[in-house]
Amino acid sequence: MARAARQWWRVTLWLGLFAFTCFVSWAHAQQAADNTFTGKSWRIDNQGLGLSRRGFEPAARSDWHTHDGAQLIVAQEGGMRYQVQGQTMGTLNEHQSAYLPGGVAHWHGAVPNQQAVQISITFGSGIKWMEKVNDAQYSGKAPR
Repeated sequence: MARAARQWWRVTLWLGLFAFTCFVSWAHAQQAADNTFTGKSWRIDNQGLGLSRRGFEPAARSDWHTHDGAQLIVAQEGGMRYQVQGQTMGTLNEHQSAYLPGGVAHWHGAVPNQQAVQISITFGSGIKWMEKVNDAQYSGKAPR
């Protein structure tokens, strides 16, 4: 009985020490995070926000489509083309961005002579795909 009691105390002591160490590590991490902002700041979950990266071969592009919410595209590498329905075609050089309003048809893809990597931040979750972007639209000579 005495031996079982000693083992119980050892296990309890080790578990307590482990819990204390975890708490100290957590508190240190919280303090470090608190010291990187002036004023109050907090992290918000990403519900309703999509983030993706997509590569395009030269001249590759999406079909016309809409998103329930707005979309922000960034040309991470290479050059890109995009068009919002009713507007002229736009181009993005590396590290430039375009805001595409929600519920409005648009397309985006690489320029003809180089591949591209896009970062996309989409606000909302729904997407509706439409017809292909024809060569005249891709070259900026025809609207939708």
